[in-house]
Amino acid sequence: MPITIADVAARAKVSKTTVSRVLNGKGELDESTAARVRAVIDELGYVPSSRAVGLARGRTRVVGMLVPSLTWPWIGEVLQGAVDVLETERYGLLLFTCNRGDESMRQFGAQVSAKSFDGLLVIEPEGTLDYIAGLHARGLPVVLIDDRDVKTEQIPSVGTTNFTGAGSAAKHLLEIGRTKPLVVAGPERFGCTQQRLDGFGTEFAEAGHAIAADHVLPGDFTIASGFDAVNSAIDAGLEFDAVFAHNDLSATGAMQALLDSGRRIPQDVAVVGFDDIPMAAHTQPPLTTVHQPLREMGEAAARTLLAHFEGSPLPNRPTIIPATFTARASTGS
Repeated sequence: MPITIADVAARAKVSKTTVSRVLNGKGELDESTAARVRAVIDELGYVPSSRAVGLARGRTRVVGMLVPSLTWPWIGEVLQGAVDVLETERYGLLLFTCNRGDESMRQFGAQVSAKSFDGLLVIEPEGTLDYIAGLHARGLPVVLIDDRDVKTEQIPSVGTTNFTGAGSAAKHLLEIGRTKPLVVAGPERFGCTQQRLDGFGTEFAEAGHAIAADHVLPGDFTIASGFDAVNSAIDAGLEFDAVFAHNDLSATGAMQALLDSGRRIPQDVAVVGFDDIPMAAHTQPPLTTVHQPLREMGEAAARTLLAHFEGSPLPNRPTIIPATFTARASTGS
């Protein structure tokens, strides 16, 4: 039979309330009594329910995390960063996705109402920002993990440097003599798309090589969109000596289209992506890309939330972790 709090109380000759106070560090207790209770706990091998102890302390020691989908290629890195911090501090993680739309959000809302977690990490599912902001305004601690430069002044957030990251890609291409880039953009509705367009375009314009409008092609962050964009440019007879894709998946599609057309990478066309997901190092050739600090963003967001639980105010401005540049063989490095 499992050892219960009643067994500990009987052996130590105290009440169950006294045992609970020892476990939770609450109330003034005679030190000799507390020591006797702790000795009995060790002797019997009693392991208290973490949920019961958490509730007694007014916390669940669980953090919720809301994400659009686990199929996004960089979600795993962010998630691992958050989990590393939470597990170290003995917190659990309750993960929610929005794969089933409104039904998923109803289930999530039920868990919010049940106070199943102490605070929330969010990679914003599209169209939920107002709802999340409302939860935060009503007292739920929320930290947004954001690579899209969404305007989130009302919610504490951790982000990265899309403008300067894209600028570093442009500088690299200019340094290796590429002056006619093709850009495969991300979805227009994402703030990071404009930031990456601006950062990349600014560097080329300042170098005297403004990017023509017909060299900026729409994409949706998928392999297929990169493949189709490059094929459409080839069919239209556009001249280009480089491709900058707004994420690694579309860069991978762009590379496949180039190779299918008989072009060599990087001799004929250099290719740069954005994100540095794990597969980027294993494309053929390995992909030069802007490294988003994905795991670090997850870690920082989790630390921000845990610090708040210990009494620190949530920051009133975004925490920014700079992107860095990783050169590989797709640009000749």
